[in-house]
Amino acid sequence: MERPLTKNINPNRPPLNLKEYEMTGGYLAVRTVMKMEPKEVTELVKESNLKGRGGAGFSTGMKWSFVPMNEHAPPVKYLVANADEMEPGTFKDRMLLEGNPHQLIEGMIIAAYAIQASTAYVFLRFAYKQAAECIIKAIEEAYAANYLGENIQGSGYSLQMYLHTGVGRYMCGEETALLNALEGKRATPRAKPPFPQVSGLFGKPTIVNNVETLCNLPHIINNGADWYKSLSYSEDGGTKLYGVSGHVNKPGCWELPMGVTMRELIEDYAGGMKAGYKFRGVLPGGASTDFLVEQHMDIKMDFRSVATAGSRLGTGTMIVLDDRTCPVGFVHNLELFFSRESCGWCTPCREGLPWIEKILLSIERGNGSINDLEILDQHTKLLGPGNTFCALAPGAVEPLQSALKYFREDFERHVYERKCPYG
Repeated sequence: MERPLTKNINPNRPPLNLKEYEMTGGYLAVRTVMKMEPKEVTELVKESNLKGRGGAGFSTGMKWSFVPMNEHAPPVKYLVANADEMEPGTFKDRMLLEGNPHQLIEGMIIAAYAIQASTAYVFLRFAYKQAAECIIKAIEEAYAANYLGENIQGSGYSLQMYLHTGVGRYMCGEETALLNALEGKRATPRAKPPFPQVSGLFGKPTIVNNVETLCNLPHIINNGADWYKSLSYSEDGGTKLYGVSGHVNKPGCWELPMGVTMRELIEDYAGGMKAGYKFRGVLPGGASTDFLVEQHMDIKMDFRSVATAGSRLGTGTMIVLDDRTCPVGFVHNLELFFSRESCGWCTPCREGLPWIEKILLSIERGNGSINDLEILDQHTKLLGPGNTFCALAPGAVEPLQSALKYFREDFERHVYERKCPYG
């Protein structure tokens, strides 16, 4: 089984320096793309079926193709790597950032060349101190070897790259809010259109891609689109970094073919549930996805299959709910986080999420009523897609709406017994 993203990552030693990375074939893809037309690079990535690994699952090559590239296009363009990994339960990008930072930088150079960006930024989560050190060192080495800077490898193409550490807001996961933060403004989402590909950072065409997405690019360039598609068990190309957390025997993160089943992930790779715990449900793609339950265990973990089951693949990092953890308390903890992280830009999110959190806290403490469940049901619709300025609130109510669907008896027991039955 090929694992291109993680084959050179060893947690027992520091990440590869530039010379070591070059010995594994590193930066060969940069030399290759410099001999290609930018449009050829975009078409190759489009053909590979690489979909965004940040959660949206949109075609990467298609996204790039929206950037103006004709003679009337703005001369200044930007590329941004979204390394603001603030989704609860998600830790996949951290492994790439700390384990092989040159892989990210090489991928960013390829993406920047494809859209002819002159400047690139790594927008990093504030808490990732070790990752910041790794990235700074790798950028410095790349400049010294002329993989960054002026006239890269004599190609005539130039690229400047910078690390930007965010102050720590979940809202920065939304790409236009990230761009506002990068400009030194409040991290609130922008109205679309115009989309960032046309008017993004400082009003110039900008592509924002997730860390894992960008790390795939050197391997696609070196091995081709057909090879990349052959790695997958589904229509989505490549491998995927999957994570599992919760009361399982071996929580962790693994690179596996896109489309591996949920059962394989939980039972084979995560070692199944710990002794004394039984599986009840799972958030398949981080905190802002709908619960799936036992009946879904054999679905493929790819974008279409998980959506068909009623949830989202998201980041592919699973949070397992067991029979000894209260679903109401579980969901309350998530809604508390989301209510605090709302940027306050639109009323449904600003007012609705704190109200949801207060109702859930009341139910958890044994002070709720059956009418509260109806109010929660209403809020999952009022804060759903199309009713808010961005996707924060719709994502925040996904675990709630599915918990009310699959674990409603637990909510009702809290009301009738006037306490949390889990103690």
